[in-house]
Amino acid sequence: MTAPTGEIYRIAWLPGTDTLHGTCHCGREHTAQDPVEMWQWMLAHPQGHVRADEPRGDSS
Repeated sequence: MTAPTGEIYRIAWLPGTDTLHGTCHCGREHTAQDPVEMWQWMLAHPQGHVRADEPRGDSS
């Protein structure tokens, strides 16, 4: 058994829809209909976890 990391991932089903709403341990949120897509997004952290309005660190 591996040691716990303290990372918490949350996925909630939105009642009345086929939509899943996920929250990564970093606080970013994602919506998907496919559970596999949702887990791939979660476990790919930090890839895909940058908001569109967030600066990307390119200063040139």
